[in-house]
Order: sequence, then structure tokens, then C-alpha cells
Amino acid sequence: MPSLIEAVRAGGDPAELLACPVPESYRAVHLRRADEKLFGAEPDRDVRRTLHLGEVPMPELAPDEVLIAVMASAVNYNTVWSAMYRPVSTFRFLDRFARQGRWPARHGLDHQVVGSDAAGVVVRVGAAVRHWHPGDRVVVNPPYIDEQDPVAQQDGMLTGGMLAWGFETNFGAFGDFCVARATQLVRKPPHLSWEEAACNTLCLGTAYRMLISDRGARIKMGDVVLIWGAAGGLGSYAVQLVRQAGGTAVGVVGSPDKAELLQRLGCQMVVDRSSIGLGPEGEGGQVPWRALGSAIRKELGEDPHVVFEHVGRATFETSVNVVRRGGTVVTCGSSSGYQHSYDNRYLWMKLKRVIGSHGASAHEAWEATRLLSLGLVVPTLSTVYPLDRAAEATRSVQLNAHEGKVGLLGLATEEGQGIEDPVLRDRIGEQRLRLFRDHAATRPTRPDTPAPTSAAGR
Repeated sequence: MPSLIEAVRAGGDPAELLACPVPESYRAVHLRRADEKLFGAEPDRDVRRTLHLGEVPMPELAPDEVLIAVMASAVNYNTVWSAMYRPVSTFRFLDRFARQGRWPARHGLDHQVVGSDAAGVVVRVGAAVRHWHPGDRVVVNPPYIDEQDPVAQQDGMLTGGMLAWGFETNFGAFGDFCVARATQLVRKPPHLSWEEAACNTLCLGTAYRMLISDRGARIKMGDVVLIWGAAGGLGSYAVQLVRQAGGTAVGVVGSPDKAELLQRLGCQMVVDRSSIGLGPEGEGGQVPWRALGSAIRKELGEDPHVVFEHVGRATFETSVNVVRRGGTVVTCGSSSGYQHSYDNRYLWMKLKRVIGSHGASAHEAWEATRLLSLGLVVPTLSTVYPLDRAAEATRSVQLNAHEGKVGLLGLATEEGQGIEDPVLRDRIGEQRLRLFRDHAATRPTRPDTPAPTSAAGR
């Protein structure tokens, strides 16, 4: 009898998957509780020192969960935070969750399997799962919600028990298998390969909620939207959504090669950080916001209606100041620091709004993925590493040496597997689908950045 992994790689026939026993352990990239004090006062918390690849025990499956064979996954900045044990150790999240008892108690371990983006094949379903079956090809939406909280009927993201999967929970994406709730699953777009499908859900869903959803800025045709980090994972999806909504995307980037990529993506205006006196994130103090505002008005004739904010301390005051009277700053993160300061007069006296946003509800995730299936949005995958080099892949994100998203091959043995609808793929266009990867292949590599390697032949 083939192993469960062999059955998945052979095509994932449901009967064969059910006939294969679930292994007692599996390969996964994980953190160790024992490393919480590893870095001390060191300024460079190199994530390659704390992300370990090895065998971990297979958890028992709860009634509302599914076991997924992970074909590919992708790196998000929350894994950088986890691996740095900053701002707090994520083992605190696991312990707090575990105190609920029974099924949550499984998460309170001395290791944590990280990763919040995955694409793969369902191999087992819990007794209470109704809409998913072994053999289904899925992607995972990271919000891990309490569906029994009454507010979940309004918006799952508002539930008190909402957690970020693979960050505030265990058994995340960076392994040969992962465990997710059935409410997290979305159908895999059939024209995408495994690695292309794995890279979208967290960042695209987050950007969709921030910009399009009625829970966010609700941009409309003609809106000018300033996008920080526009060539990164979140920003590159924001650029596409603004364009498809009929808005004008203004992207801020840190290098000429990123500016060229954004122009190819359709960003109508690109601002280089250096042109407004801003160095790397967190350096050089606050952004000279008047220079940025003047540059936007000179080219477009007006101030931004919306600012897409996720950098945090280094940019937040500028975001509040530069958005127009009555405009909106929508924020979802703070990679340069959580403690923001700004002159409240620019918010209160000019009737501006700040909207906090986090992840995407199940409905928003399905709607965002539908845009992929229609070809209105394309993956922003730039580089792909094998799972055994996940630490180096995460290091590249830590150094901000990447564009778009960085992918990991799991049980897929090489890039390009998993495409089910080549006709749709041809209609969308290979050149569009490979935009970020083709650009990454031509840009110079920083000497301190680990280079990706092919996983073919593993």
C-alpha cells in the first residue's frame, strides 16, 4: 500500500487517500519554546537560527477540522515576528489558547509549526465537516474564527476568539501536513499551480477587506489611493485591486527596479522613497510628508482619498497628514513598529478617518479568490524555495529583499504542478501570471540575501 504522501502525489484519489493510514509524525518547520531567550539583546534577530526543520507529532483531528497535505505554502511577515520572538513569543498565544481545554489544549506544545498561507489536498475531515471531502483541492484562509460566537453571523473577524492561523495557533502551513478548520477553506483556483495558489490568501484577502469590502475603505471609481510598500506582498495586491476598481494607484517603493515592476503591474504613479527623503523602514525619522503630498498633487492634481497603511511607526503620521480632508487611512499592521504618534489636529479638524483592518472573513476570502479565478488579479509570487530552505526564505522577507510573495514547495516535487485548467490559464496569459517571477529573475540580488534553489527532483 502506498503511503499517504505517495497517494497525494499520485493524484489524490479519494478512495486511495482514505485507504492510507495517517502517519504518526510529519516533517515541518517549527519554532522551539527553548529558543525564546536565544537572542538576548542582539540587534539582528536572524530567523535562520530559530526556524527548525524536523519531525513533529501528528495532532488528533477535531470534529470541525480537516487534515491537508500541503503542496505549497508562502511566507508572511507574521512568521518573521514569530521567529524573532517579537514583540512577544507566540508561545504565549498558544498557552492562552490551550487554557480553554479539550481541542485547544493540543496547541500548547513546546514546538510551534508556523506559516499562514497554504495550498493542498484534503486527506481527512472531522466528523462535523459537511462541505469538504478527501481529494478536494483547497487554499487556506488564515483567520481561525469562533463560529459559535453570535457575532460570527455578522462578521467572523469580529469574534472574540478569532486567531491568526500558524501565528496564534499551532499546526500551520510549513509542513507536509497542516490542520485547519473547515471554515478556513476556499477552493483552489484551477488555473494556478500549487505555489501560485498558495501565495495569495492572506495578503489578497487582507487587501480586499481593507480596500473593497464594506468593512474597509470601500474605494470607488476615481479614488486616488496611496499604497505604502507597493511592490511587497500586501501592496502588490492593493495596486491590482485599486486598478480593477477604477481608482488611481500611487505606489511608494524603495528602489528603481521595484518602481519598474509596479509600472508593469499598472501602478499609475510611483514614488521612490529616496525622492522624499525617507530611508529604509524605521530609519531617518518621520517621512517628510509635505514633499510626498506635493509630489502627488503635482502629478495628479489632488490629494489621496485613501491611504493603504501597513508599515506603521515610520509612515503612520504621514499617512494621516497626507490623506485629503474627509479621507480615510486604513491600517492592518506595523512592520516598522506598533507605537504610532501623530498630530491629532490633522485627523480631527480635517474630519479624517482611521480604520483598523485584520485579515478577511470567509466571504471576503471567497470573493477575493474569485477575482483570481476571473483573471482580474494575478499572483504576486516572485521566488520559490524548497521547504528545507524555509528559514532562508523567511530571512529574505525579514530583510525586505523580496518583491511580492515568497513561496515554499511542500509535497509538490517541482514548480508548475497542480494546474487543472490550462485553457483558462492561456486566456489570462502566462506573461501576466509570471510577471513577478520573471522580474525577480532579472533583478540584482543583495549579497546578504539567500538565493532560492529549485526543489525539482526531491
